[in-house]
Amino acid sequence: MGLGGPGFYHRRVFTGIIERVGRVRTFARSGAGARLVVEAGPWRYRANKGDSVAVSGVCLTAVQNAGRANTLIFDAVPETLARTTLGELAPGDRVNLEHAATAGTLLGGHMVQGHVDGVAEVVKVQTRGEWRVRLRPPAGLMRYMIPKGSVCLDGVSLTLAAVGASWIEVALIPVTLEKTTLGEWRAGRRVNIEADIISKTIVTHLEHRAAARRRAGRKP
Repeated sequence: MGLGGPGFYHRRVFTGIIERVGRVRTFARSGAGARLVVEAGPWRYRANKGDSVAVSGVCLTAVQNAGRANTLIFDAVPETLARTTLGELAPGDRVNLEHAATAGTLLGGHMVQGHVDGVAEVVKVQTRGEWRVRLRPPAGLMRYMIPKGSVCLDGVSLTLAAVGASWIEVALIPVTLEKTTLGEWRAGRRVNIEADIISKTIVTHLEHRAAARRRAGRKP
């Protein structure tokens, strides 16, 4: 799922348009989970207790108000740490931040749930001419990767520029490199990936329908 704290049972959506790049102040393990404190800097949004914020694509719930407008505090449950890169964070690391969409939010990206599907690995970064990044998602997610379709990487809504048998490529424009952490990517970097919910819904429906036809003895 890639959720943390009490918000595990809430339905929140994001757009994949990053609003701030924060910096990890502390990351402390607590039992099987962890507490994450992020300095968001001069961000006009102030998280209240119970608010949902996407941290590098992972929907987390603010567990308390730190009393400072630029400080965000979250608890991450074991499921979150197992499915995402949050468990690899260290003080000083930069993270992409977006607060949950409202009825008045401009939907500049695509519908993102903050439910990370897995971790992809950066294979190659091309910086000459067009800035392109090739990544290798978990094999089970490739069926959702569609050329010119949407994907969310570390919380950023992106368009798939190319899709291979086991890899995807995205092209990064200057504003994305400026406003997010994606300019820090290098080969071997692990990033959170969330497949497009529309692709997942359609593919899952067709797979279930084909399975039902096979059980009934009919051709798919």
